[in-house]
Amino acid sequence: VALRDYGCKKSIITGLMQRGCAVTLYPHDTPAEAVLAGGHDGVMLSNGPGDPAENAFEIAQIKKLMGGIPVFGICLGHQMMALAQGARTAKMKFGHRGANQPAKDLKTGRVYITSQNHGYAVEGASLAGTPGELRFVNVNDGSVEGVDYPGLNAFSVQFHPEAHAGPLDSGALFDRFTALMGGEGHA
Repeated sequence: VALRDYGCKKSIITGLMQRGCAVTLYPHDTPAEAVLAGGHDGVMLSNGPGDPAENAFEIAQIKKLMGGIPVFGICLGHQMMALAQGARTAKMKFGHRGANQPAKDLKTGRVYITSQNHGYAVEGASLAGTPGELRFVNVNDGSVEGVDYPGLNAFSVQFHPEAHAGPLDSGALFDRFTALMGGEGHA
């Protein structure tokens, strides 16, 4: 797995390695061509700080990566994936902070208690006309918590699935990613 580091947490690397992935860490400013030349089975886009829209170079690289190789984005990676596909982000009034944010999977109806620390969010209405399909929403405020890109072999979540915030954590999203890459996807 190529892991693009925008401020990556060690637990993301651990989550991938627990599933048998060899992880190569790439700095945020690595051109997409260099990542693709690495022969990886997938790309993980990490979390990180700040306004996602200020990362024009990184967004352009993500656009080049999506569709050619499985991609999984977390937090800032999630926001930049949406921007790469034509959606918008906006600053939230207070943001989501803590290990108690309820995110509902619209496909299964299941609610996960998630860990989050962000001040920007993908604007749900801006997903119309993009390849992105809303997958997770915040139960408290209805904000976007996850997007699937079925035609691009990619998906993303706003929350941290490796953080194990609740008794029924969302770590299985790492399994979903490894399955997209052709692996078994089991911890």
